[in-house]
Amino acid sequence: MSMTETALPRPFIRSRALRRFLRHRLALLGLVMVLALTLACFIGPWLLPFDELYIDLRARFAPPGTGAHIFGTDPLGRDLAARLFHAGQVSMAIGFAVMLIATTIGAVVGVVSGYYGGRIAAVLMRVVDAFLAFPSVFLMLVLAAFIKPGPVMIALIISATSWMEVARIVESEVKSLRDRDFVQAARMLGLSGRWIMFRELLPNAIGPIIVAATLTVARAILLEAYISFLGYGIQPPLPSWGNMLNGAQQYLQSAPWLALVPGIAITMAVTGFNFIGDGLRDAFDSRTDLQ
Repeated sequence: MSMTETALPRPFIRSRALRRFLRHRLALLGLVMVLALTLACFIGPWLLPFDELYIDLRARFAPPGTGAHIFGTDPLGRDLAARLFHAGQVSMAIGFAVMLIATTIGAVVGVVSGYYGGRIAAVLMRVVDAFLAFPSVFLMLVLAAFIKPGPVMIALIISATSWMEVARIVESEVKSLRDRDFVQAARMLGLSGRWIMFRELLPNAIGPIIVAATLTVARAILLEAYISFLGYGIQPPLPSWGNMLNGAQQYLQSAPWLALVPGIAITMAVTGFNFIGDGLRDAFDSRTDLQ
């Protein structure tokens, strides 16, 4: 079993990190916010008498709290709560899909670059630099303009602009680990470079990867909302938080709840994941001693 420089087994380190995380008040608040929002989005639709596509023209622009419409209705009389919850499923599914894809690509690029160094690292890091130098929002809008938008394609587009930070983090962490005693021992035993990278180095760099993955979810939700708000993302009638905001622009004065409801949901999701990411960063930092 691999040992860190402090000669502490990984389960012990994980338990200390868990205790530090549980003492981080903002992280716990973020966890509650994310769990509450997730439960509302995936359980809420089963508790409502309307679905997200049901139209009742007689109930157009009903304010929040009108009858069974807890969040009100939109210009077509569709229940805003049903649309918000279904949109949350779409937006959060995209966020988690981007996290998995971007983290996987970034981790592989980072561990290969950090382990081998030399020309391989130079080439891979120049590719990372090229992607980082290109405005990610512009790249997403260009891709979205030429590709039929949908949840899968939007997730792939955002992933293409979100893996570079993970690669940088993993590359830096692996470079600091590759000369440790447990890596030297693995080399002396004749283990392959692939084994050392993915069974020795990568598990010991899991802390920064988890932190980066958590923050990637928040960034993906925000980017999906941004490009859908501009009309290049998820297209109606399929709701997302971004296109709900897009449709609410012209009713800010007469029906402000149309913008407030999805806006609050986006704020809760992004803030919650950022709080969790901050808590995880402190938890995995052995120098942190939260009171």
